[in-house]
Amino acid sequence: MAVLSASTLLLLLQDAVRVGTLVALLLLARGVLWLAHMMVIAPPFDPLRKLPGPDAPALQNHFREVMDPNISPDTHHDWVGRYGKMFRFHGFGRHDYRLMAFDFRALSHILNSPIYEKPWQTRTFIARLLGRGVFSMEGEEHKIQRRVIAPAFSTSSVKAMAPIFFQKAEELRDRWLALIHTSSTSPTAVQQQQPIPSTNKAGQSVIDISHWVARATFDVIGLAGFDYHFHALQDESEDVYLAYRKMFNVQDKGPGLKAIVSLFFPIINTLFPDDGLRTTKESLRTINEAGKRLVANKKAAILAEKASAQDIDDKDILSLLIKQNLSEESSKRLSDVELLDQLSTFLFAGSDSTALSISWCLHLLSLNPEMQTRLREEIASLSIASPTGASPTGGALKADCIPDSGFAETFSPLPAPPTHPSSTIPSDSSAAHCDAIDALPFLDAVVRETLRLCPPVHGIIRVATQDDLIPVSSTVHMRDGRVLSQDEHIKIKKGSYIHVPIEGLNFSEDVWGKDARAFNPERWTALPASARHPGLAGVMTFSFGPHSCPGWKFTILEMKIFIASILPHFVFSPAEGVEIRKFNAILTRPYVKDHWDEGTKLPITVTPYCG
Repeated sequence: MAVLSASTLLLLLQDAVRVGTLVALLLLARGVLWLAHMMVIAPPFDPLRKLPGPDAPALQNHFREVMDPNISPDTHHDWVGRYGKMFRFHGFGRHDYRLMAFDFRALSHILNSPIYEKPWQTRTFIARLLGRGVFSMEGEEHKIQRRVIAPAFSTSSVKAMAPIFFQKAEELRDRWLALIHTSSTSPTAVQQQQPIPSTNKAGQSVIDISHWVARATFDVIGLAGFDYHFHALQDESEDVYLAYRKMFNVQDKGPGLKAIVSLFFPIINTLFPDDGLRTTKESLRTINEAGKRLVANKKAAILAEKASAQDIDDKDILSLLIKQNLSEESSKRLSDVELLDQLSTFLFAGSDSTALSISWCLHLLSLNPEMQTRLREEIASLSIASPTGASPTGGALKADCIPDSGFAETFSPLPAPPTHPSSTIPSDSSAAHCDAIDALPFLDAVVRETLRLCPPVHGIIRVATQDDLIPVSSTVHMRDGRVLSQDEHIKIKKGSYIHVPIEGLNFSEDVWGKDARAFNPERWTALPASARHPGLAGVMTFSFGPHSCPGWKFTILEMKIFIASILPHFVFSPAEGVEIRKFNAILTRPYVKDHWDEGTKLPITVTPYCG
């Protein structure tokens, strides 16, 4: 019986091996067929194949040409000149035809139609970092989330956050004055903080603007978004702040081959975890645990407020979000997990993207001293005093000339920030000051021109979820000699990718004129008809349609208040011997040429203004 049992087991094992081998062969055959279909069979029938565009060898792609901000402006200019406003290029090899659109009629169709969604690869990547928030959702879920978060980003809600913008801008100003004072008394200590060796002259310092502004905007979104104090400007030690920075320092290195492949085969991350993946998981755990506490506490406080009939005027985004969510029908409410995902989304979009925009603005002003002077004088023309009760915003403050400026022989350490900064600023004073700054025409032009030249997001991708016909506003010369007129359409098949080149559209000479790549705020006083397209704020930076950036008003007002609060006190000029370049890592970030391994850096020479 034992021998029979052993024989039976042997036969069963042999059968299992045969079945396993058969399954493996079937999977291999399916993989080969899929590969053959993708690379050989399908491409000849792809309608995009007939469009004009650059060619490439079988396994070559054009991703670097269209996504590296150091060469993409020349690529876009060259391709539009050769192929027109609608053309195709190669994605992952010659078989992968992708559409690139510079035609605003086509873009309006693509960005407003429910047929076109973010690719699942993009949504998966975003969801890994930020959860299932408004940036990673599509369809009905996306509509519900947009409806719930909309009141938090209305004009009145954003203006109610202005006191926090003012306070953190002035706190940043004081930190820079302190840094310059330290550089005058202890140059070596300051040089150790710089991204590259630099010599600070008396009364000035080379400051990594991007690092400091990011700390300030992180504080802003903590208070304005969740009524949470990171105190990043004072001390970079708070757990959530550190977790966030560690996680995005990993992402700043860009997706390697393993990260790209793992999108298609997630098991790779389980089988072969690396230090970057472990850091990201640990950081997400810290952020999510803190977020759960924030959502639970805020929700409990709001429910208690309702039960006791109190009227607590919470203006932070999370409070507004929870209140709006509770007012929705139960079937359309967001769960606590979904609220947490919105928190993670706001933390990212409300800090880094705005910080980059402010940093790029100061960089452009440093390169254009005459415009910097003009803007400083416009800000100085305001007669209204700072809403914090500190020195006037205008040029009356001579940062290194008066004892109470924070930069004098009587310099003293900064006081601890108040527990509730917004409560220290009279709302009527803040509103008046906010409106006065928001109405400054040249400041508005400088902000919009910065967003045009330095969009935080270099480009976006959409995928067709079904076959479609895309209308065009200009002729398209097909590869077979046919010419599509304005009354015809471009055919696109289900699964095709469309690249929307935000930077390319913002740099287009057809839209902005021959000086499209020049920093020229004056253009906003008389925009040509070609530049009056439907992009929010007049540029494609925030996109348009159902997936446009919901926080664009927040970003613009925060930028204006920071620039208006800082510029009167400093002169910005390029750091000697430093060339600033751009790189893409989710957002378009600055780095010092030949120092890419040091990550995001934007050193600028900062001198206290004494007009």
